[in-house]
Parts: sequence; structure tokens; C-alpha cells
Amino acid sequence: MADRPLARCRGAGRTYGGGSTATVALQPADCDVAPGARIALVGPSGSGKSTLLHLLAGLDEPSVGTVEWPDIGGRAELRPGPVAVVFQGPSLLAPLTVLENVALPAILGGRPDHDARERARLALETLELAELADKLPEEISGGQAQRVAVARAVTGEPRLLLADEPTGQLDHASAAVLIAALLAAAAGTGALVVATHDVAVADQLDERWELRNGRLRTDAASVSRERGAWSP
Repeated sequence: MADRPLARCRGAGRTYGGGSTATVALQPADCDVAPGARIALVGPSGSGKSTLLHLLAGLDEPSVGTVEWPDIGGRAELRPGPVAVVFQGPSLLAPLTVLENVALPAILGGRPDHDARERARLALETLELAELADKLPEEISGGQAQRVAVARAVTGEPRLLLADEPTGQLDHASAAVLIAALLAAAAGTGALVVATHDVAVADQLDERWELRNGRLRTDAASVSRERGAWSP
């Protein structure tokens, strides 16, 4: 029997507001995120990438259609643990140190404090951030904070890892380290979906889904690579 998808959309769309001011962020879409998938979600700004990620993460609900997690469970079972998100904007908790921020998902997932902190230290070392462990979020740069957010996401060992423009504030070398960490965290049957404008990032993933004007194509890889059908 084939593996069940980690996430599944069937006719899932999202509209914000109503009447004459309604904004269709995502047209009804069908897609499956299978175990082991490595997906680049590409398209112009405002095309619906963040909206789709939030639906797949269970952070938002579709206006039409359904989103399910067949191989994980119901929405209440997504966190902490099975699903992790790296947001495009700042997401660290200001009162906590970098190490405490990174350890939090593992602690919420039931791991002993010592074990969670050790996992957090290893994640920070992987992302070349060990020297920031005792700093507060206000004491680090925006690019460093983004890398810390990735360390926090991978510490909980999620089965479905979703990242929204994770390399947007990083130089090429730091971006390469970050993507390597995401791919390592999704090793085996874990799935990774990365919304990105970066062609170099998209080329490291196995599939390419494209969003334009809220319309999703899940067969976009060959077209995009052959004639540059999407632009950063």
C-alpha cells in the first residue's frame, strides 16, 4: 500500500474579506505532500505562497475545500512535533535566549530539559550559531534570527517542515548552510516544502510547484527549468 500523504489539499482555497473588498489569496487547489518529498514553492511576491504554506501547516483554514494530514492526524495533533514552520518574518520569543528559543519545541514535545538543550546546541552548531546561544533576540541581526528560527524548527524533529523564504536575508554562504540543515532535518521520510525566490535554492529540491495569481501548478518543474517560467 502506498504511503499516505503527510498533507493533502482538495479544492482548498483562501479568500480574505468579503463583498467588493474580498481578496482571493489562493484559488482552489489540489496537492499532496508525500513522505520524502522535497518541494520548492516558487512564484512572484503576492502569488499565494505564504497562504498555501499556512494552510499546509494548519495555521489557517481554507475558505473552500479541505486540508487534511492523512499520515499525521487531525489539526490538534500537528504541534508540537510533527509539523514545523519557519516564518518569513521575525518569530523568536523576545524574553528567551537563543538557546531557549531553539530548545522550546523539544521541551513542548515532552523531552527532558537537558535533552532538549543538548539538541538545541547541536542545531545551533550545525547552523554555525553556537556563539549566539546566550544572546537575546534583540542582540542578534535579522539574518542570524532567521537561522536561529531554522535551528528551532529542526530541533523538534518534524515530519513536515515548511519554510517561507528562509534565505531572504542571508548571503550565499549562510543560505547554503541553512538549506543543508533543512535537507538534513527532512532526511528519510520527512517532507520539506520551501517557498523561495532563489533559483539556487529551488534547484536543490526535487519538485517545483508554481503559484501565479493564486493558481497552483504542481507540474511546473520542467517548464520552469526549460524557459524560466517564474521570476524572483
